[in-house]
Amino acid sequence: MPITLTLTEGVLSQGKIEQAIEKLTESFLAHHNMSGNTVMTRNVTAHVNIIPNGLSFAAGKPVEGAWIETKTPSFALADNKIQESFFNEATQIIHNLTGGELSKQKIWANGVHTVDGTWNIDGVPLTNAGIGEAISKG
Repeated sequence: MPITLTLTEGVLSQGKIEQAIEKLTESFLAHHNMSGNTVMTRNVTAHVNIIPNGLSFAAGKPVEGAWIETKTPSFALADNKIQESFFNEATQIIHNLTGGELSKQKIWANGVHTVDGTWNIDGVPLTNAGIGEAISKG
């Protein structure tokens, strides 16, 4: 389940980026009651995009910001309470790691649900039911 963190250059240092990914991953797992699940833990992946200053925008104007996006099967982040609590915590994580310098109003987030059967876990394409079976073993 990839998490994409996109940042304007300089918003976080390299060390803080690594902390952000670790904390976002831990938060995602915790909000799904899967902390410690070996199958799910190794399959929550992440990548970071760094946007050069002057090439990220809000309201059509250059902005320094952060964007958090998840791509998950439809059963993940499916409950409004989980969505709200995870994305609130994810926003707070980034805000805190900037030392409060990046306002929450400049941290955007969204979740994308994918088509059933489009997941590859451990090199095997799985449906939602197959993912559930794999997770139950971890």
